[in-house]
Amino acid sequence: MNRNHATASPVSRRNVLTAGGAALAVVLGLSGCAQEDALAQQARAGDNKNYVAGDGSVTEFAAADRKNPVAIKGTLFDGTEVTAEAFPGQVTVLNFWFAACAPCRVEAPSLEELHQEFKSQGVQFFGVNLRDEKATADAFDKTFNLSYPSFNDKDGAVLLAVSGLVPPGAVPTTLVLDKQGRVASRVLGEIQKGTLKSLIAAAVAE
Repeated sequence: MNRNHATASPVSRRNVLTAGGAALAVVLGLSGCAQEDALAQQARAGDNKNYVAGDGSVTEFAAADRKNPVAIKGTLFDGTEVTAEAFPGQVTVLNFWFAACAPCRVEAPSLEELHQEFKSQGVQFFGVNLRDEKATADAFDKTFNLSYPSFNDKDGAVLLAVSGLVPPGAVPTTLVLDKQGRVASRVLGEIQKGTLKSLIAAAVAE
């Protein structure tokens, strides 16, 4: 099994642990095949929840180990086309979700609060909706007062652009992109507000 994965810097790791407050397991050198095995077990469980939940693990990628900028191209629910050219120069948060996903509903208020907190620093938030029609997505946004836009990604175009980082069907997943459009960190599963805040702040400070 290939274990040549990125590792977090000691400084950023301390920041995450401090901001998280409670005991936080930061997964470094996360084994891709081990994660896939865990997700596959959920998929075979037959519990009819129609999604595979991540385990909340956090992976940070040291700047020197980050791969190329993500080549995202997609359409928001309001019809706006967004390409990767919009990302460099500012930190971007991508949250993969759909309305029937219970953890997505739990974390939605925290995502909006962080969006409001960081937008003055140029951080842009995008949802990436994997399943819903516009009416369903709009109702979700209204219910949770979400003010940041979401991609209509039923065709999987955005998901494909981050292939290998977001396991298909694993929702929610949240990525923080650095100012060059590269993935700086990832949360598989429901976010903890303090943890994501620390990850965003670390990317902003770079």
